[in-house]
Amino acid sequence: MKYKDGKDGKYQVQPDKSFKIVPATVLVLVLLGFSFYLGGIFCSEKNRLEDKLVQDVSKTVSSPKEPAVNPLQIKSVAFPECSADYQDYTPCTDPRRWRKYGSHRLTFLERHCPPMLERKQCLVPPPDGYKPPIRWPKSRDQCWYRNVPYNWINKQKSNQNWLRKEGEKFLFPGGGTMFARGVGAYVDLMQDLIPGMKDGTVRTAIDTGCGVASWGGDLLDRGVLTVSLAPRDNHEAQVQFALERGIPAILGVISTQRLPFPSNSFDMAHCSRCLIPWTEFGGIYLLEVHRILRPGGFWVLSGPPVNYENRWRGWNTTVEEQKSDYDKLQDLLVSMCFKMYAKKDDIAVWQKSSDNSCYNNLAQDAYPPKCDDSLEPDSAWYTPLRPCVVVPKPELKKSALGSLPKWPQRLQVAPERISNIPGGSASALKHDDSKWKVRAKHYKKLLPALGTDEIRNVMDMNTVYGGFAAAVINDPLWVMNVVSSYAANTLPVVYDRGLIGTYHDWCEAFSTYPRTYDLLHLDGLFTAESHRCDMKYVLLEMDRVLRPKGYALIRESSYFVDAITNIAKGLRWSCRKEDTEYGATKEKVLICQKKLWYSSNNSSR
Repeated sequence: MKYKDGKDGKYQVQPDKSFKIVPATVLVLVLLGFSFYLGGIFCSEKNRLEDKLVQDVSKTVSSPKEPAVNPLQIKSVAFPECSADYQDYTPCTDPRRWRKYGSHRLTFLERHCPPMLERKQCLVPPPDGYKPPIRWPKSRDQCWYRNVPYNWINKQKSNQNWLRKEGEKFLFPGGGTMFARGVGAYVDLMQDLIPGMKDGTVRTAIDTGCGVASWGGDLLDRGVLTVSLAPRDNHEAQVQFALERGIPAILGVISTQRLPFPSNSFDMAHCSRCLIPWTEFGGIYLLEVHRILRPGGFWVLSGPPVNYENRWRGWNTTVEEQKSDYDKLQDLLVSMCFKMYAKKDDIAVWQKSSDNSCYNNLAQDAYPPKCDDSLEPDSAWYTPLRPCVVVPKPELKKSALGSLPKWPQRLQVAPERISNIPGGSASALKHDDSKWKVRAKHYKKLLPALGTDEIRNVMDMNTVYGGFAAAVINDPLWVMNVVSSYAANTLPVVYDRGLIGTYHDWCEAFSTYPRTYDLLHLDGLFTAESHRCDMKYVLLEMDRVLRPKGYALIRESSYFVDAITNIAKGLRWSCRKEDTEYGATKEKVLICQKKLWYSSNNSSR
């Protein structure tokens, strides 16, 4: 048969052939009807399966009698070793790629992840002579040299007493650029200036340009939990030293993008001669500190231009220049509704306004202007910095420092911002905490190392309210709570409870060095994200981040468990499948341990 296009765009049948068309048309209609029937069956079954997979397994516990979902079948694959020069590979902050990006405002130090075709499918080797890390609390003061073999920083910072090499170890005496009498004496002075650091008012802090994180390490014994922040560099490996010591840290830089934290979250921000040009570029870096600092929070600065009257000779400048810089800084802080809180010797403390009266009085034509409502203040994943003041929402009065309960009571009280989350409420938080207490108790039976000094650095890869971290709060560990950039924004609640965390997209590499976590915990991550992220690359990233002999505690739907186990074999993990605390068949718990291995002579990329 022959067809031609009609003027109306429909297919027309040639008149002289019409007697042949009728049977064929009937046949076509029958086939179409049958296809729709089969398609309906397929789609209904597919939708039924997808509905099962997207159920929140943390809320719904199936009966052991329910049939399991057909498992996902993936053949095991053996991953090759990366070459030895990839032992400290950080995919999204890779110095090998820096030349591709501009140097303006240190843009090259920000996250720039490799495209799909350039992703590594190999196992990152440890350095030669790597040993399991020294356990906490001894690790705060020492680590194995071969685990972080960078003698350059020892020579470069020897006069500042950051660290020193003795035999097979690096020792951390607690020195620093501004810690002339040691970090302990430095923090003692800071506590005298900020009494809230002693009584549980100040709980969460961020240290920009953290060095080897001695400030954050000292605060741990004082009840203050700090995120130490520093960029990736070729030599100093500051974040790697911090994590090797067992101190919370993350790779990051204030440049052109917002930091991956919600607004109004940290109780304190700190800079000890961190070399950030606070008054340049319209004060945009300080505006970002203002965004992440909660109302009533403190910004602490030591180093230029503080105490310029006595320090200017050592800064290769003039007293007039330093006075000018200090006046500019003070004017900028006032324009952002900060006020001078305390000042002594080398330390100056400003406090962010705890109410909105100051912002209401800012002139319309003043700089920096108040931000409009076109961008969510919590949007912080690849979100450009904005040259404006983020005004706290006036209805959130209980999120200000001083209005929140003091630590540790703060952990158990439902934060005001939980009402911004769909389904969020005080009862939802209480239910979540109760659930995680039961789960944590069960996990400790399955993994006896949890709760001992064998596990120090922990990541909860897809938390909601920080329930797992709350359940293990009395153990000798800390938890980095990760909230997916595609999930409901629950990270403000995590911070309001006195915990720490970050936004992240698990289709990309995490902002940390290899071998920096003892335990990775995830609850339904593949169920939630497998439609976007390739399971193989997520597991490869988990292997990169895990320390040798570290653990992955994976709670997943039965649909994914066997597939994860098969991929884990190629990662050289040993895994065992266990029941959940209720023995449900719809989900299982996988406990995997990473093997300690060393690079072979025939390693490849």
